[in-house]
Amino acid sequence: MRSVVLLLLGVHLASAVTHSMKYILTGVSKINNFPEYTAVGMVDNIPFVYFDSNIKRMIPKTEWIKENEGADYWNRESQRESGCMSTFKANVQILMDRYNQTSGVHTWQTVYGCELDDDGSTRGYRQYGYDGADFVSLDISTLTYTAANPQAVITRHKWEALAVPERNKAYLENTCIEWLKKYVAYGKDTLERKVSPQVSLLQKDPSSPVTCHATGFYPSGVKISWQKNGQDHDEDVGLGELLPNEDGTFQRTSTLNVGPDEWKNNRFSCVVEHQDKTIRKTEDDIITNLDTVPIAIIVGAVAAVVLVIVIGVVGYLVYQRKKGFKPVSASDDGSNSSART
Repeated sequence: MRSVVLLLLGVHLASAVTHSMKYILTGVSKINNFPEYTAVGMVDNIPFVYFDSNIKRMIPKTEWIKENEGADYWNRESQRESGCMSTFKANVQILMDRYNQTSGVHTWQTVYGCELDDDGSTRGYRQYGYDGADFVSLDISTLTYTAANPQAVITRHKWEALAVPERNKAYLENTCIEWLKKYVAYGKDTLERKVSPQVSLLQKDPSSPVTCHATGFYPSGVKISWQKNGQDHDEDVGLGELLPNEDGTFQRTSTLNVGPDEWKNNRFSCVVEHQDKTIRKTEDDIITNLDTVPIAIIVGAVAAVVLVIVIGVVGYLVYQRKKGFKPVSASDDGSNSSART
């Protein structure tokens, strides 16, 4: 099976952020039965709208957007994404030519959105990636783009000459925030709820790594850490990405990979912090046979994988944003998303 490397879908967990909205647009060179273009809109990391080149319609992914917007909204959103679809398809071919690529699976992706803090301050960002790596990123303060490689410099000069950064800035600082507030009002009961995580320590057998699994929590900001004999311990630790559950909550794992002797001779514990609650799990809490893992955890994990596939995100967790790329109509149109490279 061919693999498709895409951008990480921007799980941004700054603790001061109250609400956020982002769109992830992806063009893929032709693969049998896989959409050449997908668009996913997310509020507070929850997918709320979805479009792809197979269905050719924007469709709701949450009840609150379905209940609050009518036919005009869905027609308008579908028309916008249909326009982006052809541009993204063209951009994949343009970049293949620019990189002297004649075959293979290739991707062009845009991630853009805005964030609203408790104190009313806002931020906007816009990033582009090709084949799972940085390409260009908007610097909203200077109205310029940062190019990641020589091929991207061509796009940078072209877009700056066409005043694309100015259009990006206007959308991110105004329209994006206006619609974020509107969507939060639609989904207030869901988006402003607080649910504490269920935490389990999982281990297949005594020689296997120990996984600390937190699931069913909302909002998404969670910290999972390990302690060794009461002291912070960050060696041999692998932190998993944030994943959505089918019910709109989230899950995340952290795995500690130490040998049986080190585990036996020390006292390790997993500490999960969410909102104002701290949950600690120690060796006494380990579930050693995965067949006995509570069914809610299994269902949540499977649902998360299914949801990722449903929203068209293959290779969901491959790309990591590099340090150099940092966030930067009465319609939530995002119309500036369809510039040719």
